[in-house]
Amino acid sequence: MSSSHWRLAWSQRPREEANNFNPAFCGELLCRSVGEYVKKSEQPMSVALAFLVLPLALHKGSRDQLPKMASTAFAGWIATHDNLVAELPLRVERLRPVVREAMIFSIRQDRLAVKDGGLVPGPSKLSSTAKAAINTNDTDQARSAAMLLGRWFGAQGDAPSVLQGFGVLP
Repeated sequence: MSSSHWRLAWSQRPREEANNFNPAFCGELLCRSVGEYVKKSEQPMSVALAFLVLPLALHKGSRDQLPKMASTAFAGWIATHDNLVAELPLRVERLRPVVREAMIFSIRQDRLAVKDGGLVPGPSKLSSTAKAAINTNDTDQARSAAMLLGRWFGAQGDAPSVLQGFGVLP
Protein backbone atom coordinates (compact mmCIF):
# COMPACT_ATOMS: atom_id res chain seq x y z
CA MET A 1 0.00 0.00 0.00
CA SER A 2 1.33 3.40 -0.87
CA SER A 3 1.62 6.13 1.71
CA SER A 4 -1.04 8.12 -0.19
CA HIS A 5 -3.47 5.27 0.48
CA TRP A 6 -3.37 6.13 4.20
CA ARG A 7 -4.28 9.74 3.43
CA LEU A 8 -7.73 8.78 2.18
CA ALA A 9 -10.68 10.01 4.21
CA TRP A 10 -12.10 7.29 6.45
CA SER A 11 -15.31 7.27 4.41
CA GLN A 12 -13.28 6.39 1.29
CA ARG A 13 -11.38 3.48 2.84
CA PRO A 14 -12.64 -0.08 2.44
CA ARG A 15 -14.97 -0.95 5.33
CA GLU A 16 -12.86 -3.85 6.67
CA GLU A 17 -9.73 -1.71 6.60
CA ALA A 18 -11.50 1.16 8.35
CA ASN A 19 -12.71 -1.24 11.06
CA ASN A 20 -9.40 -3.03 11.62
CA PHE A 21 -7.06 -0.08 11.26
CA ASN A 22 -9.05 2.68 12.91
CA PRO A 23 -6.94 4.73 15.33
CA ALA A 24 -9.16 4.06 18.34
CA PHE A 25 -8.91 0.26 18.09
CA CYS A 26 -5.24 0.27 17.10
CA GLY A 27 -4.56 2.76 19.88
CA GLU A 28 -6.30 0.47 22.34
CA LEU A 29 -3.99 -2.37 21.30
CA LEU A 30 -0.94 -0.15 21.74
CA CYS A 31 -2.18 1.03 25.15
CA ARG A 32 -2.71 -2.52 26.35
CA SER A 33 0.74 -3.56 25.13
CA VAL A 34 2.47 -0.53 26.64
CA GLY A 35 0.67 -1.07 29.96
CA GLU A 36 1.83 -4.68 30.18
CA TYR A 37 5.34 -3.74 29.10
CA VAL A 38 5.64 -1.10 31.82
CA LYS A 39 4.26 -3.49 34.46
CA LYS A 40 6.81 -6.13 33.48
CA SER A 41 9.91 -3.99 32.95
CA GLU A 42 9.17 -0.93 35.08
CA GLN A 43 10.50 1.11 32.14
CA PRO A 44 8.82 3.02 29.30
CA MET A 45 8.34 1.01 26.10
CA SER A 46 10.66 2.06 23.30
CA VAL A 47 8.70 3.83 20.57
CA ALA A 48 10.46 1.56 18.06
CA LEU A 49 9.09 -1.55 19.83
CA ALA A 50 5.57 -0.15 19.62
CA PHE A 51 5.84 -0.42 15.83
CA LEU A 52 6.00 -4.23 16.16
CA VAL A 53 2.78 -4.58 18.15
CA LEU A 54 0.14 -4.00 15.47
CA PRO A 55 1.81 -6.02 12.69
CA LEU A 56 2.01 -8.98 15.06
CA ALA A 57 -1.30 -8.59 16.93
CA LEU A 58 -3.56 -7.74 13.98
CA HIS A 59 -2.25 -10.31 11.50
CA LYS A 60 -3.93 -13.62 12.32
CA GLY A 61 -1.12 -15.72 10.84
CA SER A 62 1.44 -13.96 13.02
CA ARG A 63 -0.81 -13.88 16.06
CA ASP A 64 -1.37 -17.63 15.85
CA GLN A 65 2.38 -18.23 15.91
CA LEU A 66 3.09 -16.09 18.98
CA PRO A 67 4.16 -17.92 22.11
CA LYS A 68 1.44 -18.77 24.60
CA MET A 69 3.41 -17.38 27.54
CA ALA A 70 5.58 -14.28 27.99
CA SER A 71 8.21 -16.44 29.69
CA THR A 72 9.02 -18.15 26.36
CA ALA A 73 12.70 -17.73 25.50
CA PHE A 74 12.89 -15.05 22.81
CA ALA A 75 16.00 -16.29 20.95
CA GLY A 76 14.71 -19.86 20.82
CA TRP A 77 11.31 -18.76 19.57
CA ILE A 78 12.84 -16.51 16.89
CA ALA A 79 15.05 -19.39 15.70
CA THR A 80 12.01 -21.59 15.07
CA HIS A 81 9.82 -18.96 13.37
CA ASP A 82 11.97 -17.82 10.47
CA ASN A 83 8.97 -17.57 8.12
CA LEU A 84 7.31 -14.97 10.35
CA VAL A 85 10.61 -13.14 10.86
CA ALA A 86 11.13 -13.00 7.08
CA GLU A 87 7.71 -11.43 6.45
CA LEU A 88 7.54 -9.05 9.40
CA PRO A 89 9.81 -6.17 8.27
CA LEU A 90 7.65 -5.47 5.20
CA ARG A 91 4.46 -5.61 7.29
CA VAL A 92 6.02 -3.24 9.85
CA GLU A 93 6.91 -0.83 7.06
CA ARG A 94 3.43 -0.99 5.53
CA LEU A 95 1.66 -0.48 8.85
CA ARG A 96 3.93 2.34 10.02
CA PRO A 97 1.34 5.04 9.13
CA VAL A 98 -1.36 3.11 11.02
CA VAL A 99 0.84 2.75 14.12
CA ARG A 100 1.84 6.40 13.98
CA GLU A 101 -1.80 7.50 13.64
CA ALA A 102 -2.87 5.25 16.54
CA MET A 103 -0.01 6.49 18.71
CA ILE A 104 -0.84 10.15 18.07
CA PHE A 105 -4.55 9.49 18.66
CA SER A 106 -3.80 7.75 21.97
CA ILE A 107 -1.46 10.50 23.14
CA ARG A 108 -4.06 13.16 22.28
CA GLN A 109 -6.69 11.16 24.20
CA ASP A 110 -4.30 10.93 27.20
CA ARG A 111 -4.27 7.13 26.93
CA LEU A 112 -0.52 7.12 26.22
CA ALA A 113 2.20 9.52 27.28
CA VAL A 114 5.84 10.00 26.38
CA LYS A 115 8.31 9.67 29.24
CA ASP A 116 12.10 9.41 29.01
CA GLY A 117 11.86 8.93 25.24
CA GLY A 118 9.48 5.97 25.51
CA LEU A 119 5.77 5.25 25.91
CA VAL A 120 3.91 4.83 29.21
CA PRO A 121 0.20 4.63 30.04
CA GLY A 122 -1.34 8.09 30.03
CA PRO A 123 -3.36 9.76 32.78
CA SER A 124 -6.68 8.70 31.24
CA LYS A 125 -6.84 4.98 31.94
CA LEU A 126 -8.09 2.49 29.41
CA SER A 127 -11.11 0.54 30.61
CA SER A 128 -10.35 -3.13 31.17
CA THR A 129 -13.17 -4.29 28.91
CA ALA A 130 -14.67 -2.94 25.72
CA LYS A 131 -18.37 -2.84 24.95
CA ALA A 132 -19.59 -6.39 24.40
CA ALA A 133 -21.42 -5.37 21.22
CA ILE A 134 -18.13 -4.65 19.44
CA ASN A 135 -16.18 -7.63 20.72
CA THR A 136 -15.49 -10.39 18.25
CA ASN A 137 -13.25 -13.40 18.58
CA ASP A 138 -10.74 -11.67 16.30
CA THR A 139 -10.68 -8.44 18.33
CA ASP A 140 -10.39 -10.38 21.58
CA GLN A 141 -7.45 -12.35 20.17
CA ALA A 142 -5.77 -9.15 18.97
CA ARG A 143 -6.17 -7.62 22.45
CA SER A 144 -4.73 -10.73 24.10
CA ALA A 145 -1.83 -10.80 21.64
CA ALA A 146 -1.04 -7.12 22.23
CA MET A 147 -0.95 -7.69 25.98
CA LEU A 148 1.22 -10.79 25.59
CA LEU A 149 3.63 -8.85 23.36
CA GLY A 150 3.93 -6.15 26.01
CA ARG A 151 4.81 -8.70 28.69
CA TRP A 152 7.12 -10.66 26.39
CA PHE A 153 8.98 -7.60 25.12
CA GLY A 154 9.18 -6.27 28.68
CA ALA A 155 10.96 -9.45 29.77
CA GLN A 156 13.70 -8.99 27.14
CA GLY A 157 16.95 -7.18 27.77
CA ASP A 158 16.60 -4.27 25.41
CA ALA A 159 14.62 -2.99 22.45
CA PRO A 160 17.45 -3.23 19.87
CA SER A 161 17.79 -6.97 20.55
CA VAL A 162 14.06 -7.54 20.00
CA LEU A 163 14.04 -5.44 16.83
CA GLN A 164 17.13 -7.24 15.53
CA GLY A 165 15.58 -10.61 16.33
CA PHE A 166 12.58 -9.73 14.18
CA GLY A 167 14.81 -8.33 11.42
CA VAL A 168 13.51 -4.79 11.85
CA LEU A 169 15.79 -1.76 11.86
CA PRO A 170 14.93 1.01 14.34
